[in-house]
Amino acid sequence: MPERGLFLGNRGGRFHRDDRTIGPRPWASRQWICCVLAFKGRRRAPLMGRGYTELFFLDEVTALAAGHRPCFECRRADATRFAAAWARAKGLSKPPSAPEMDAVLHGERLEGRGKRTWRAEAAGLPDGAMIAVGGQAFAVRGGKALPWSFGGYRTALPRPSREVDVLTPPSILAVLNQGFTPAWHPSAG
Repeated sequence: MPERGLFLGNRGGRFHRDDRTIGPRPWASRQWICCVLAFKGRRRAPLMGRGYTELFFLDEVTALAAGHRPCFECRRADATRFAAAWARAKGLSKPPSAPEMDAVLHGERLEGRGKRTWRAEAAGLPDGAMIAVGGQAFAVRGGKALPWSFGGYRTALPRPSREVDVLTPPSILAVLNQGFTPAWHPSAG
């Protein structure tokens, strides 16, 4: 299936109903993580079963834009790099714990029950930031804006030279600015 993404995630547990529809609140806790699809031979069946509600992401850029951070279990090296970049960005003497980052991110990713966005000049955004222009999501990479889709990025356009709606939470942008390099879908080129 071409729409299969590179990462799995969850939002702290189960938030779907027994009929596999999303409940009134699309998260179970502040722990929103981004995981690898395969880890130590573990198998999940069926999707949206008893344990937690699975989410799938095209790539890590997409997961970060949604406010998810790398998982400390299945992606320990990436999560450690992420926390170290967070500490540099925030001027901390040591990397924060996962719950400390989750508390900050929870406030940055939501506006009530919906997605929080904010405005910034596109030229100043780091690679890996996601923006919205005219109702379309784009990932910023170099001087380009890559149109996002479930199946991958489409033909790159020039990066906008104006203020745009930013989808990626501010603390994650700060982490990207400190050298954390997210995993990109192969269609990003």
